Amino acid sequence: MLIYNITTHIESQIESEWVEWMRQTYIPLMFATGKFRAATFTKVVQEAHIEGKSYSVQYTTPNKVTLESFLAEDAPRLELEAQNKFGNQALSFATELELIGQAQIKEG
Repeated sequence: MLIYNITTHIESQIESEWVEWMRQTYIPLMFATGKFRAATFTKVVQEAHIEGKSYSVQYTTPNKVTLESFLAEDAPRLELEAQNKFGNQALSFATELELIGQAQIKEG
């Protein structure tokens, strides 16, 4: 399984609008591509002394072929939609992560 991580730094004045747009529009559009199984939406809580806030969304996809299909077929359109909506007030970069394993502490 692969994780497609998108980290976005946003200007403080658009934070609540951007978070709502992500929840209501962008993440559902990502799922609508049919190429992702789950998403984890997080806020970076410890940042350097920079203006604005950073968020990360980790989308899980079954394999590299599916991710490459998304990158070729869907990513340009979705990136343009975000750019048209927020311009330079929201700047993103993506990373591809390979899931090695997961662990969890069992409660007593």
